[in-house]
This record gives sequence, structure tokens and C-alpha cells, in this order.
Amino acid sequence: MGKKHTSTRQGRKNKIGFREECAAHINEDGTKGAPCWIYTMAIDYDASWDDFKNDSRFQRDHFYPVSTHPHLEEDPTNWMPSHAGCNRERSNKAPRAGLAPPSRQWT
Repeated sequence: MGKKHTSTRQGRKNKIGFREECAAHINEDGTKGAPCWIYTMAIDYDASWDDFKNDSRFQRDHFYPVSTHPHLEEDPTNWMPSHAGCNRERSNKAPRAGLAPPSRQWT
């Protein structure tokens, strides 16, 4: 968690609830678990939050970074499911072009 983030009992409860909601999400193809919003690939919802070697584990990302929009830190409409590695790579910047594979074949 970056230095701009706050940690409260309610905030931790919200983070756990959002993770559970994302893990229970049913995709169009019938698979379970919301994909990473940046990389569009499956997230490892079975991994522990502190499995720091697993960049595919779930992390709650903020669409508008907390460093620039602190008032949106606990706004559920600002939360996005992401891989830990994608979240770290993005940091508080806009998603980098080319980070994710295309969502479909464009010709």
C-alpha cells in the first residue's frame, strides 16, 4: 500500500468484500473470477494477498489513483480488479499502451 493510502477497519472490510465479489463474478464464457482490468487475463484468486512472488494474485486497483484523487479511495465505483504486477507496473499513471494483449483480433 502506498503512502497516500489510509488503512481503517472499514477500509480493510471493503477490500475483502470487493475481492470476494470479484472472485464470485461469472464471466461470459462461464468461468469464475473477474479478469484483470489492465491485462484482461485471469487473476489468481486462490493466492494469498501476501504471496509477493505471485504477480498474478488479486489486488484492488483504483481507476483514479489515490495520490491524485484521495477523496475516491473508498468509493466502490473507483475500484478495479487487477493483477498485483499490473497494479505495480501502472502505479499512479494511466495504463501504458501495449501492456495488455488485445481483447480480440483486430484486422
